[in-house]
Amino acid sequence: MTIGFASRAAVSTCALCTVGLLALTPAATTAGTRAGPAASYGSGARATVKPRAAGPAAPDSLLYRSGTQVRPRAGAPEVPELSARSWLVADADSGEVLAAHDAHRRLPPASTLKTLFALTVLPVLPSGVLHTVSEEELTGIGPGSSRVGVAEDLTYRVSDLWNGVFLSSGNDAVRVLASLNGGWEVTAERMQAKARALGAHDTWVTSPDGYDDPGQVSSAFDLAVFGRAGLHRPDFVRYCSREEAMFPGRDGASYGIRNTNRLLTGSDGVERYPGIVGIKNGYTSGAGHTLVAAARRDGHTLVVTVLNPRWGGGNAVYEEARTLLDWGFDASGRVDAVGSLDALRAKPLPGPQARPATTPAPAAVPAARDHGPGRPVPWTIVGAALLGAAGVALFLRLRWGPAVPD
Repeated sequence: MTIGFASRAAVSTCALCTVGLLALTPAATTAGTRAGPAASYGSGARATVKPRAAGPAAPDSLLYRSGTQVRPRAGAPEVPELSARSWLVADADSGEVLAAHDAHRRLPPASTLKTLFALTVLPVLPSGVLHTVSEEELTGIGPGSSRVGVAEDLTYRVSDLWNGVFLSSGNDAVRVLASLNGGWEVTAERMQAKARALGAHDTWVTSPDGYDDPGQVSSAFDLAVFGRAGLHRPDFVRYCSREEAMFPGRDGASYGIRNTNRLLTGSDGVERYPGIVGIKNGYTSGAGHTLVAAARRDGHTLVVTVLNPRWGGGNAVYEEARTLLDWGFDASGRVDAVGSLDALRAKPLPGPQARPATTPAPAAVPAARDHGPGRPVPWTIVGAALLGAAGVALFLRLRWGPAVPD
């Protein structure tokens, strides 16, 4: 009778221990695995990709409201009236948006999308690599595209092709670099993923060169994000601020190319902007004139985006960018931010002046053995079992006293 009662007590106690162990198991599982947001981006198909809903944003975000958004303090200069369908001016160091007009309005970006192309492909193609261009790599270039003059069966350095992209906005150079990056569709998909990683949710990529294509859009906000991110790459800055370069031709000859960004070169009736960095201009019949520009003054950097001015001719995009830069430098410290270029980015981007010389490698995490994700680690089970055994022994000792030999 005594043995049976003790056995039942032990069984009850073990049952309680088992319940406790099961209760611990979900906690161990949760601690060992953590679900993240599912990645979602377009496939790069030219005719099937459609713009989707914008990414998450605070419901009171001024940047998602239509019209001009600015929060002036006393004595702040009046925000300029521009003809562009969308524009934005931001502090490139902090990411704070000083003012904007329809910042998230989705519009065709033209060649300003090459900023995203460069952010995606520059890190994976060493500049000194030599490549002989094939006929297939130059197929599919849209009618009326800007070209730098890439020729088949001619060998180029990757750096030559980047000069063609940034200075001449050459869609032929983009085609060749995209082929080296895995192909046209693969590059579009990688650009889409890069945009999302930067917190740019208005952009949909179907043609990496920025050529007008169904479903391809971006916004003043996203393009400013791309421009600012480019300022963190010395190679990006070197290319986008270069005014002239020599481009290889046949028979060992070469010819000069000049940057088509008039705000940088001071040409065709546009004065060079003091402290201008670049970044990229564009034009298509569908997008109109577009521009992402950055300038530095007294150690302070601004980035502006101007999309599709409705009047003023071909120089309007540069003059309106000039007006925004002038206003931004004058208004700095005298307006409150209406948003941030880091708003939709998981990890804020440091300012161009504050970036570290090198990026430290992430600390290595020892790989767990003999158990997969979501399974409690072995020491958790062993510890719980020992705890249960001790509980049984304590219960028997308190209930029946110390064991006496027969």
